[in-house]
Amino acid sequence: MYARSTTVLAHPESIDAGVGHIRDEVMPAVLGVDGCVGLSMLVDRTSGCCIITTAWRDEEAMHASEGRLRPVRERAGEVLGGRPQVDEWEIAVLHRDHTSKPGACVRATWVRTNPEDTDRLIDIHRLGLLPEIEIFDGFSSASLMIDRSSGYAVSSVTFDSRDAMVRSRDAATALREWGTREANGQIIEVTEFELALAHLRVPELA
Repeated sequence: MYARSTTVLAHPESIDAGVGHIRDEVMPAVLGVDGCVGLSMLVDRTSGCCIITTAWRDEEAMHASEGRLRPVRERAGEVLGGRPQVDEWEIAVLHRDHTSKPGACVRATWVRTNPEDTDRLIDIHRLGLLPEIEIFDGFSSASLMIDRSSGYAVSSVTFDSRDAMVRSRDAATALREWGTREANGQIIEVTEFELALAHLRVPELA
């Protein structure tokens, strides 16, 4: 399974219109493309950072969609008021306890390691971190997406509410620091988001 993420630093006053545009215009267009298995949108209203992620059955389907979806992506950037940055990922791990609920929030952690250590990072996430993460109060789902060529990765954990996400911060910090050391990695950024849209049909990959 693969994913394409589009990150836009939106104008704060454009975020609600952007969410509506992604929901009403982009999502139907994307879900109608062969091989697409879902879309999600994360929003940080403080910074304006919005991340729209589409999931794909395989790398070929993702790449085949590029020409058709490029103008859709550019229009979404115009509505949000920012320039889209596009990244492509392999979905290495996905575990879902239950589908997300209204009010769900996501903590995303970007990590960089040596490309040759990517498989080690996946194993540490799957075998060491995930069993601890899934016992957090309010846990909904977790994923790890990687770029093997660069060693860049992003881990996301979804919670039922912002309160549950906040309560997990101290434990998550300790786990994150341990896992990064074990993977010979470096934490690049940690951001907490509102899960504005979630329509994903990615199967269990844990």
